[in-house]
Amino acid sequence: MRLQGKNIVLCVTGSIAAYKAADLTSRLRKQGAEVYVIMTKSACEFIAPLTFESLSGHPVVSDMFARVQSWEVEHISLAKRADVFAIVPATANVIGKAACGIADDMLTTTLLATRAPVVIAPAMNTGMYENPIVQQNIQTLKARGMHFVEPAVGHLACGETGRGKLADPECIEQVIADALTVRDCEGLSVLVTAGPTQESLDPVRFLTNHSTGKMGYAIAARARARGAKVTLVTGPVAIVPPVGVEVVPVRSACEMRDAVMQRLPQQDVVIKAAAVGDYRPSTEADDKLKKKDGEMTIELIRNPDILGEIGQNKTNAQTVCGFSMETRDLLENSRAKLEKKNCDLMVANNLKIAGAGFAGDTNIVTLLYRDGTTEAVDLMRKDELADLLLDRLLALHRSK
Repeated sequence: MRLQGKNIVLCVTGSIAAYKAADLTSRLRKQGAEVYVIMTKSACEFIAPLTFESLSGHPVVSDMFARVQSWEVEHISLAKRADVFAIVPATANVIGKAACGIADDMLTTTLLATRAPVVIAPAMNTGMYENPIVQQNIQTLKARGMHFVEPAVGHLACGETGRGKLADPECIEQVIADALTVRDCEGLSVLVTAGPTQESLDPVRFLTNHSTGKMGYAIAARARARGAKVTLVTGPVAIVPPVGVEVVPVRSACEMRDAVMQRLPQQDVVIKAAAVGDYRPSTEADDKLKKKDGEMTIELIRNPDILGEIGQNKTNAQTVCGFSMETRDLLENSRAKLEKKNCDLMVANNLKIAGAGFAGDTNIVTLLYRDGTTEAVDLMRKDELADLLLDRLLALHRSK
């Protein structure tokens, strides 16, 4: 877990979205982080400090002048302790104070004193969020290196619909984790494919596979966190897209092929983690195919070999990684695929091994290299494997 043992100072301001900060606190604790909560007086009107004390296991700080048992100055102590300083939700008021360097309460004084990365998740009325003054303040803070989680579009507490809704806690958790990441992929353009493809039989039915997209999405998220410009070409999945990634949704193998090949010349690294269907029906019926007596035969034709086409068209400066899922003869089949597709690295896993394959949060793989060497990787979480894979690809790319 990337947040294991990290200290997160979570600042809650006076917004109806303050209740979502309680969910975020719970999420961070489940990831192994210690969470220390600062609440403004306005925040205490929306949610009780006891909620955060129960979830975090630490006292909530809200009053700058409260008597404390420790000799430490509270805001300086929290500022030093923080590995990440997060303001969730952040009102227009606190964003304006931060931009102007105002320190008139516990939150703003601690913010000025900290040297930790700062994550800000705004939540407010659409008109307030789009106000030029607020946008100028946001740009000022971004220029100072603070990380922003853009609010979502949705129905707001004021009754309006527009941008200003606090981002999903899962997205905010991701940005907090990303703020701790070394940005060693700065300047690289990375294209990742993920998920399954769907090949239509008729308007109702399609052929597909069991891929959930978890591995590809983990790779895209970690590449973005490490500073890369990431394009994620994805089949239909039920996963929240990583923050800051260009997402290109596709459905069929042909659509995925077109999306990838159109963008290939601009990429430094290509990681093809999608489970692409090898075949599609030769025809797609305009109407639902009705059940009849007897058997039905479906004629299938080959789909484009996306990885093979990438390998044929890649330049010497580009680095390409493929995935090989097998149920037998793993290394032999994967080595042949590595050579045939002209990849720099092949990630091989056996679907029949417990902890590997589709749907789960873990994987067990073997990495195969062009020079004939292999590297066995034991059971690990997919986000951890994503980082290890990026380490290897970064080394290969730099060696070119």
